[in-house]
Amino acid sequence: MSAQPGNHAIGLDIGGTNIRGAVVGDDGTILAEVSERTPETSDGTTMTKLLLGITQHLLTAHPEVGAIGVGAAGIVEWPAGLIRWAPNNTYRNWRVRDELEEATGLPATVDNDANVAALAEARLGRDRLREMVFLTVGTGVGGGLVLGGVIYRGPTGRGGELGHIIVAPDGPVCGCGNRGCLEAVASGTALDRMAREAAAADPGGAIARIARDEHDGHVTGHAVTRATELGDPTALGLFATLGRWLGIGIASLTNMLEIEAVVIGGGLVTTGDLLLDPARAAYLEHAYAREARPVAEVRPGTFGTDAGVVGAALLGLEHAHDGEVHAR
Repeated sequence: MSAQPGNHAIGLDIGGTNIRGAVVGDDGTILAEVSERTPETSDGTTMTKLLLGITQHLLTAHPEVGAIGVGAAGIVEWPAGLIRWAPNNTYRNWRVRDELEEATGLPATVDNDANVAALAEARLGRDRLREMVFLTVGTGVGGGLVLGGVIYRGPTGRGGELGHIIVAPDGPVCGCGNRGCLEAVASGTALDRMAREAAAADPGGAIARIARDEHDGHVTGHAVTRATELGDPTALGLFATLGRWLGIGIASLTNMLEIEAVVIGGGLVTTGDLLLDPARAAYLEHAYAREARPVAEVRPGTFGTDAGVVGAALLGLEHAHDGEVHAR
């Protein structure tokens, strides 16, 4: 590759709901950004066109960009930049890195979306963390492990699927096909499901009423969040349940690993202590040997929903000239 990466990169965050792109400095500053809805059904060709549209728009305004980093939900083969499979998207075996590099002439690096968000929080968050669990709670639950100061990926990049640890074997079916994954009980999708069940059980209740009045009858987790602002006990109970499952997952992970902090990101973390208080309580309830082992702090991420684009850009900058990552 002949491009020099400089200190600005484009970060692309491909989620189950939205695709975000941003020009980011090496200090985490976002200089420009674009967002598009993720198509409900799409193949790699369609998705590449979307990414290139975002990328070209950002490059027009910031031609100094020297690298591209991508964080994508699903199983990403490292370092090839091949997205094998995604539980909440329909594309399969998508050669993202190759297609972006061929179209732009810039070095591109692709990793799991939670991994890149973990990178942002570990490198530029409140503290420099060498041992960290990062959980992103949004449409699904993603996870990134920072061990010894580096992202743990496994030998081919397919490790660290923290959202798919089994916490409720008799629980609901997850988007991945298994039953009782953490994602199935502690995600935005799980909250949507619980909201529908609550509205069906109580058509006159606050959740159903808000869905009718504010969302054209479409019952989602947004109606639950709104109902909590009105003090609705059913809505508050749903968040208590969601947070409890999250805390059980955190306990399972921290019992296995000795870490400095559990950092929570993703769209649902914007609800703050509504989610985190029951998560912390459940974690403490199930933590192993609390009198002998340190209890890790459970806290929201520094970057909020920006962690994906910031981390993707950092990844692009770090690996722009890495001979192993960009070997053909």
